[in-house]
Amino acid sequence: MKPLIGITGRRLSLGMVKRTSRRFQYQFTDSYFSAFGDNVAAAGGIPVNLPFSVDAEAVVDRLDGLVVTGGQDVHPSRWGGSAQVDPGVDPRWDFDAPDVQRDEYEAALIVAALQADLPILAVCRGHQLLNLVLGGTLVEHLEEGRIVHASPNLAPDDGDDEHTVSFTPGSLAHTLYGPQRVVNSWHHQAVDRLGRGLAVMGSTADGVVEAIGLADSPVVGLQWHPEWMASPDPVFDWLVDQSAANALGPAMTGGAPW
Repeated sequence: MKPLIGITGRRLSLGMVKRTSRRFQYQFTDSYFSAFGDNVAAAGGIPVNLPFSVDAEAVVDRLDGLVVTGGQDVHPSRWGGSAQVDPGVDPRWDFDAPDVQRDEYEAALIVAALQADLPILAVCRGHQLLNLVLGGTLVEHLEEGRIVHASPNLAPDDGDDEHTVSFTPGSLAHTLYGPQRVVNSWHHQAVDRLGRGLAVMGSTADGVVEAIGLADSPVVGLQWHPEWMASPDPVFDWLVDQSAANALGPAMTGGAPW
């Protein structure tokens, strides 16, 4: 049985979408990057888009794996950041505005998934939120140096040579990628102090954390965007493989066959 993989997204006003009828501009639409679903399906899973309006624990109870996706910054109030956020900027009308509702929902999903030992792939913003949920902190803004983290390149992109991630020997990331991998980069924040139980699995030469994992748990956080690599990223095969055991259900483990 193919595993169900939940994928998080954003909520936007239809007025942000060009050519939408003005009659509906104040209605909301849930938005998901299709590349996640494409990669999950290609790896053998069934992608499921997750709106904000469904109870996190109930959702996790029905899923076999979870992807927490990228997007705007997590609101600094969640972790004690010093950035000033204009309270008059509405995330339904601004792609870059922090979205407290999204923060709360995705944090609840992560907590529920961790408690259920559900496989988690956390990407970019999701990678940072995973760290925050477990009590970590963030670098509020990366000053650009020799290594460019906020790349001007268009997606999909396999990255530039100077943005090479080196992986910790013996880690899951090292198993997936080998000693090093050139990756794309579209972020201005990063993991700082690690959350409980997390370990660094990969970083760039300037010390920016690019991959984290949770000991003895099927949990991976990646700072780059595996869904937008020009060549396939093996993390999706890992996610689907890890989630497949959940998809087998009680019928394969001696329980009731439903």
